[in-house]
Amino acid sequence: MKTSKYKKLLTHLILIAGIGITVLPFLWMLCTSFKTKGESMMIPPTILPERFVTEAYYSVMTALPFGRIYMNTVFSTVITVAGQVIICTLAAYSFARIKFPGRDILFLLVLSVLMVPGQIFLVPQYLIVQKLGLLDTLCALFLPNLFSAFGTFMMRQFFLSLPDELEEAAILDGCSRFQILINIMVPLVKSGIVALVIFTAKFAWNDFMWPLIVNTTTTKMTLAPALSTLQGQHTNDYPAQMAGAVLAVIPMVVLFFVFQKQFIEGVAHTGVKG
Repeated sequence: MKTSKYKKLLTHLILIAGIGITVLPFLWMLCTSFKTKGESMMIPPTILPERFVTEAYYSVMTALPFGRIYMNTVFSTVITVAGQVIICTLAAYSFARIKFPGRDILFLLVLSVLMVPGQIFLVPQYLIVQKLGLLDTLCALFLPNLFSAFGTFMMRQFFLSLPDELEEAAILDGCSRFQILINIMVPLVKSGIVALVIFTAKFAWNDFMWPLIVNTTTTKMTLAPALSTLQGQHTNDYPAQMAGAVLAVIPMVVLFFVFQKQFIEGVAHTGVKG
């Protein structure tokens, strides 16, 4: 009995330590955003500011066209999420429930994309966007991200976990493949779609490298590359950088807390059936 109590205590201590390690950077970021520039560079550093000021938030709003950049990020994220949910769901259903010649080989080719570092695709993606004449446009932000090999794999696992009898009964009732997908399959894999939405939204919202390469005009940038321009060559305005980071992270935190139940359920069932 005592051994069990000690194990529970040790588990809780480890979890509390993990929470502390996770929360501390966010707490430091939030507190620094309310400090003055001089106070942020004090040695030894302090976590809580002596006096909470909002100069950093005003500074980041005036240094950048923040509203436009924010809307660019929202627009790019929404289009990317919608595109991946539609395309990945259709592809995953085809790989999981429809038998056609070369299906398994084609799916292995899709999975092989996961084994290649994403940086390798930057040059060919840039050349394609350049040939299309879409450099420095909003379309360039989301066009290469409308499909995801990971999203296809994850949704395929959900479709594989559903019993074949549902589909067979629907076919006997005269339903088409599209009707089966929309009316029967999609409602049953809702938790997987929510997980895909959160994963995709997080990736699109925080994407740094691709928007930095493809768009050079400040008004066409997203939050991640735009905030990097606040870093000076010789000095850094840490409170302004932290204020921008706080404003950037709020939507993702809200998204996770609103859909955390479906997200955890989706991740837990990702590998139900291979």
